[in-house]
Amino acid sequence: MCQHQPPCPTADSNDREAARLTAHHPEQGWSLLCNGVLLFEDTGELLPDGQIIAPHRPLKGGRVMKAA
Repeated sequence: MCQHQPPCPTADSNDREAARLTAHHPEQGWSLLCNGVLLFEDTGELLPDGQIIAPHRPLKGGRVMKAA
């Protein structure tokens, strides 16, 4: 999928959010990364295989918000 050199991280790697933007729609709250990951403004993710990654943005005091 990725044609960049060096290649972007794959969708199943821990650093998948470091892939380059392919499409950016802040008015709709999402971006598409080169590796096929949909990244939402609340830091949630939708992977190409349909797996959902819950939002994980930091809160005050260094805690991380996790969906129930």
